[in-house]
Amino acid sequence: MPGAPRRRFLTQPVSTRPLLRATGVTEPIEHNRRAWDRRAEQGRRFARPVGAEELERAAQQIDGWAAAEGVAGKRVLCLGAGGGRQGPLYAAAGGSVTVVDVSERQLELDRQVAAAHRLDIRTVRASLDDLSALETASFDLIIQPVSTCYIPDLAPAHREAARILRPSGAYISQHKQPASLQGDVRRAERGYELVEPYNRPTPLPEVVGSPHREPGTLEYIHGWERLIGWMCRAGFVIENLSEPDHADRTTRPGTFGDRSRFLPPYVRIQARRVKREDDQPARNSIVIP
Repeated sequence: MPGAPRRRFLTQPVSTRPLLRATGVTEPIEHNRRAWDRRAEQGRRFARPVGAEELERAAQQIDGWAAAEGVAGKRVLCLGAGGGRQGPLYAAAGGSVTVVDVSERQLELDRQVAAAHRLDIRTVRASLDDLSALETASFDLIIQPVSTCYIPDLAPAHREAARILRPSGAYISQHKQPASLQGDVRRAERGYELVEPYNRPTPLPEVVGSPHREPGTLEYIHGWERLIGWMCRAGFVIENLSEPDHADRTTRPGTFGDRSRFLPPYVRIQARRVKREDDQPARNSIVIP
């Protein structure tokens, strides 16, 4: 904050996966990296940095479950959370923050806010399913906004989150609900019809004008077993779950608020890392005190 001593922030790029040249198709992680780079350059939704007034009220702006856990002095990982908002808020609330995102342009927004407000933030470019740049048991708290829909397989992402979080650490994440991603963008006579199969193995079709998806990205439907069952199998126990209420009965058909009356867009999960016999002791991490 203004008047505080300048703190360091570190950038550690991690190379993304190559293209699938045999088919001429961009591998999903690489495709979404480029898509989010473009969205950051254009200042689109989720790529708009936090302002000074919100940083002054950071303790009230961060997730309520995280606030109850306590952030000050904790090693906090904001996972899949570039864009200049999540990381700066948790740093302003007193955390020693690392932000991981697949998009370098999204991370640049975090670095800009960190420099402007003298915040302790480090950035690492990586995908959710490959956090090899981060050491085992090197974080006390993981905050993950909506991001799992941009990777095709959740199993390695859950395993990586369990690996880098210390035993008894909290993992607070938000995801797009599967039914919301199945649903049509257009309202039918009786509501919003489910037009995509629940276990669709390929990315969703391109969308235009959708209030609940991000045009240009590849998104995947992940069912409840993958979201919660696989999280438990990776070493977590679920402590809490909520469905943020975005329903608006006063708005016109086809809007985000109207659609949310029929198809809740998000689910928020609080999980706890269980100590296991095969846990390895923590080593030095990139989070330098």
